[in-house]
Amino acid sequence: MKQFAVIGLGRFGSSVARTLARMGYDVLAVDTCEERVNAIADEVTYAVCVDAMDEQALKSLGLRNFDVVIVAIGQEVQSSILVTVMLKEMGVPRVVAKAVTELHGKVLQRVGADMVVFPERDMGVRVAHALVSKNIVDQINLSPDYSIIELVAPPEFVGKTLQESAMRREYGVTVLAIRRGEEIIISPGARQVINEGDILVALGRNEKLRTLGG
Repeated sequence: MKQFAVIGLGRFGSSVARTLARMGYDVLAVDTCEERVNAIADEVTYAVCVDAMDEQALKSLGLRNFDVVIVAIGQEVQSSILVTVMLKEMGVPRVVAKAVTELHGKVLQRVGADMVVFPERDMGVRVAHALVSKNIVDQINLSPDYSIIELVAPPEFVGKTLQESAMRREYGVTVLAIRRGEEIIISPGARQVINEGDILVALGRNEKLRTLGG
């Protein structure tokens, strides 16, 4: 079971934290604003009011033991960069940082962020799903229950036809298209063979899609 920490509980950070918690993961939510911490406390595993710019306070949270730490600090560009640096120095294995501009994103990458996200392009729910599903490339949420995903073909399906993979029968998932390099196979038939490296564009219920995504 992966453990996540989210630093900064604005709209983006709170969305990621709540979504991960609803998916059943342990989530630590951190912010300097007591009101924001209290607002999310009942929805996540832990919620604490801490100034992330205080290195000792940050270390006291034991963040190096978390699988992923998301730096979702708002418009304070300098703070997000410094917190990212401190987290990597502490030995946090994967730091995901929110960027406001392209330049901000480049700086975050230079100082060690493993993944940079832009909230204008990547809504919190989509990012949360991507973090916990190693094979899911992209996701479009159609409703609270249904989505379309782009999924790297799981190894157990490679060499099988769509019918043999039993995605529709066992998972209730429909493959709408297959991206194979520059080629796109629209509405593939049941006898279409899945190759290694194929990207499957699939429609289904979120819980079934998460199972497929690993």
